[in-house]
Amino acid sequence: MGYVITIAQQKGGAGKTTLAVNLAVGFAKAGKSVALMDTDPQGSAGRWFMARLEDRDGTPDLDFSTASAWGVTYEVRKLADAHDIVIIDTPPKADSDLRPALRASDLVLVPVATSHLDLWAVEVVLYLAGRESKPAMIVMTRNRPGTRLAGEVAQKASELEADVAEASMANRVVYAETLGQGRAALEARKGPAHDEVNALVAEVQAVLDRL
Repeated sequence: MGYVITIAQQKGGAGKTTLAVNLAVGFAKAGKSVALMDTDPQGSAGRWFMARLEDRDGTPDLDFSTASAWGVTYEVRKLADAHDIVIIDTPPKADSDLRPALRASDLVLVPVATSHLDLWAVEVVLYLAGRESKPAMIVMTRNRPGTRLAGEVAQKASELEADVAEASMANRVVYAETLGQGRAALEARKGPAHDEVNALVAEVQAVLDRL
């Protein structure tokens, strides 16, 4: 039975899909069998996957599925039976539609861009994850290390009832560029983003290993 990671954030634009696809490719490159599920009606992860299929001449290296709220539990169970890692990309809202994904997960990752608005939106997701007794970890995305705002947001994040990942994703063009091409940062020319994604994959794996 594989591990299920749900990526959730009430506010849009926090980098949920970017985090989801980069983790998916990162785990695949680490030798894991990976499935990506898109429950967001916007379908960003689905469009990424179709672009990836086209880029790879129709040969998938990841499995992909979609599900609406009521079908998440059934679909996740199937995927987790056949894969080491299942990653669920969810809609930018925190209500009853999110709960089936939270309920099915082993770990909830909450992306937070370097913004107080993102941080304010985290509390609802953490509350819902807590109600389902699921561990949650905040991941800083679009981070601007060294800035006063980044420091303030990181400090506030650490005061919430959730772990904050030591690894973060900086505000780099490569994440947006590769997303539009159906690829991930690890598949671009080697640079700082490689170290960021590899560190994040290793940290998430370490958390899963302790569950």
